[in-house]
Amino acid sequence: MKSLKKKLSEAEKAACLAFKSVCTHFLGNKKVENYEDLVGDMVKCFRVIGCNMSLKLHVLDSHLNFFPKNLGAISDEHGERFHQDISMFEKRFSGR
Repeated sequence: MKSLKKKLSEAEKAACLAFKSVCTHFLGNKKVENYEDLVGDMVKCFRVIGCNMSLKLHVLDSHLNFFPKNLGAISDEHGERFHQDISMFEKRFSGR
């Protein structure tokens, strides 16, 4: 991991840290109060390094209020339903 960090640019390091922050402070069992800022910062960092926004990331960024305060409390059925919904979006927008 240390050798990878040495090869990353400052913008790539910022994107990596932003991603880790979202995973830890938003997608875990407890959602911090500034979760919208964390997701917004992550999206900005991804744009800086030229990452195209996947449909899943777009849904995350556009529908933050959809997510409950405790994502760890979501059952597998809810998670599966979310992935089915995303799959339908991907099929509709593939090739555009």
